[in-house]
Amino acid sequence: MTTPVSPSRRRVLAAGLLLGAGIAAPGAVCAAETAVLREAGHLKVAVYNDLAPFSDHGQGIDADLGAALAAKLGLKPTLLPFNAGDELGDDLRNMVWKGHYLGWGPADVLLHVPLDPPLLRANPQVQVVAPYYRERVVLALDSTAFPKGVESLADLKGRRVAVPGLSLAGWLLIGAEGGALKDTLSTTWADGVAAAKALKAGEVQAAAGLASELESALHGDKRFVIQPLPTPRAPQDGWAVGCAVRKDAGDLAAALQQAMQGLRDSGRLQALFQDAGVTWRL
Repeated sequence: MTTPVSPSRRRVLAAGLLLGAGIAAPGAVCAAETAVLREAGHLKVAVYNDLAPFSDHGQGIDADLGAALAAKLGLKPTLLPFNAGDELGDDLRNMVWKGHYLGWGPADVLLHVPLDPPLLRANPQVQVVAPYYRERVVLALDSTAFPKGVESLADLKGRRVAVPGLSLAGWLLIGAEGGALKDTLSTTWADGVAAAKALKAGEVQAAAGLASELESALHGDKRFVIQPLPTPRAPQDGWAVGCAVRKDAGDLAAALQQAMQGLRDSGRLQALFQDAGVTWRL
């Protein structure tokens, strides 16, 4: 299925949970490339610009996660925020295995890459390891307008709904019910965060987007209810995102797996999401 998405949202792919390199035994991660990193003293972490709440010009969950992973490896973090390319393959080339022709990159690791088998087959130079979140498409509702929630997309007919048009949520709603929702859809929003803010301001009665986007914008406000988008065409289990490194960076991959497991076991990973108002899922 080919889905029209904006460059900063092309991470919305069909999910495929790929378990990458195995978890290294404690203390067994200082082989060739990790030794080079330790000598350099820092971990270069690529994060997207304009990807709230995960990374917004160097701020957000992914930025904090990059710092936490570096600390676990005994390194200092060096963030490389960048603008998304037209295709995810462009980002993997520029930020993971080759570097941009203008001279910036690559990083040691790129965060927020879907664990998607077709993506990895198309980009054999990389591997995605250490999954840390499961994203999904959801619907946020004004509880006064929808006291019983929404059982099907037909329940949205005649209601004002905000959704980023160039996104998976937008694609699903624009084509829903034979196009019956198009007249009341507001699709000019840059992302789900902006759509949720329109809902919060009373401009619309519902908003659709990614769970992380809507939750971060609406958390703590009991006027709104968030539920899965009620359509079988949406991936009900969502999709996982993880850390992309070079295919031949086995030692680093194992070190990141171990570091991520440590953050999960300590509760630090979950706390990063809680601080952003996002429900952690894996």
